[in-house]
Amino acid sequence: MSKEEELIAERLRKREELLKITNPYPYGYKQTHHAKELHDRFAGAKPETELGERVRVAGRILALRRMGKMCFSQIADESGKIQIWFKADLLKDYDNLALLDIGDFVGAEGALITTRTGELTVLVSSYEVLSKSLRPLPDKWHGLKDTELRYRQRYVDLVVSPGVREVFLKRARIVKAVRDCLEKHGFIEVETPILQPQYGGANARPFVTEHHELKMRMFLKVSPELYLKRLLVGGFEKVYDMNKNFRNESIDTTHNPEFTMMECYQAYADYTDMMRLTEELYESAAKAANGTTKITWDGKSLDLKAPWERLTMKDAIKRFADIDVDALDDKALFTLRTTYNLEVKGDLTRGAVIFALFDELAAPKIVGPVHITDHPKETTPLCKIHRKDPMLIERFESFLCGMELCNAYSELNDPVVQRQLLEEQARQLRGGDVEAHPMDEDFIRALEHGMPPAGGLGIGIDRMVMFITGQVSIRDVILFPTMKPETNEVKSTAQKQ
Repeated sequence: MSKEEELIAERLRKREELLKITNPYPYGYKQTHHAKELHDRFAGAKPETELGERVRVAGRILALRRMGKMCFSQIADESGKIQIWFKADLLKDYDNLALLDIGDFVGAEGALITTRTGELTVLVSSYEVLSKSLRPLPDKWHGLKDTELRYRQRYVDLVVSPGVREVFLKRARIVKAVRDCLEKHGFIEVETPILQPQYGGANARPFVTEHHELKMRMFLKVSPELYLKRLLVGGFEKVYDMNKNFRNESIDTTHNPEFTMMECYQAYADYTDMMRLTEELYESAAKAANGTTKITWDGKSLDLKAPWERLTMKDAIKRFADIDVDALDDKALFTLRTTYNLEVKGDLTRGAVIFALFDELAAPKIVGPVHITDHPKETTPLCKIHRKDPMLIERFESFLCGMELCNAYSELNDPVVQRQLLEEQARQLRGGDVEAHPMDEDFIRALEHGMPPAGGLGIGIDRMVMFITGQVSIRDVILFPTMKPETNEVKSTAQKQ
């Protein structure tokens, strides 16, 4: 029997003992105070003071020190930690403390005091076991080489890894700040279908499922774009959806197949309006989380304060790769595909090679934040042609430290042109490009009813949280990231009984 199995067996024995005298899994507990509230209220209290406050606190035991007729414990609730003090002369069931372990949940009622060292403490007059834990917490969790275990067992990671919970508390503030900023500007939050009969709105391979009752194939949402545009057709002028998207793609430090996206659309706006909105959303989120627009990420000191630099894609290639694409004819430009071993998606065109050059040679060198504007027309079928150059579209992506933050357009609203572009995408899809857009006849029908000119913006919330909280892996800002199955079958303690 392994050491862990011995510990589990001992805890199971204690559980059986507890069951003889009480229910170690009660239905609730009336908690009157949280640790942080008490620490804030009584900060600076003198040592060895009775504070005249009776409290009921509850939380997980993180430490136990038994000293004869006294026992000190530290418990943690959602807000922080507080010490509780058990004394044999105050508790008839003091001896039952021997059945408690680190990791158990307890509730304790008593007078609030400070000890000789000034430690804020609950002097316990009664206590309850709220949940007897059967698996011990790891002794040396932080710094384990197997980081996969932290993501797979996030429930343990949150208990024992310093700072992890704070990241997700900041995430909540960031998400709220994004919503508050959009609603301040009159945007209305809506919901678009996650299960869709036809996917679209992004160059992505979808997840496919089946609806048994309807006997039809369905897709998990890769983007809410085409549904949000239908709402502009219907008369809404400012809408947004902040929800999960699903793309059947690789998993790495910046990608997770299930991720949170905010997409918004504003009638009578264009991509320059979306640049300003992007800056305001990032500023608001950073201030909500950290109180400042200044951040540190991967050792770099950055400032998200507006305005951000605007740089065309061609100028970015010139600056970071020292290549002037406009000075090259087609033959010279296409030769760069083999020179730099570029992956060119779709048909071999100038725009496709220009985008590949940017993606491979320029984007990784960007520090930013910077808006990369005026992309080749081949990069998306959903955007308006640039008003000054028919070979470009009015699209921008914002970058920070080589990573894309968002994607935005002056939205295409000509149904005839949109049909032509989606038909071309459908041809590429049939030809084997699994990330090409399919044809969506209902979307075209909606556009034929008339959609106002509009600006659209999509921001990856997970990447926003990464930068603002200083995390270098997307899995550190997603509570339950997508993981491979465990190689060995894992049985719970309950199953083994």
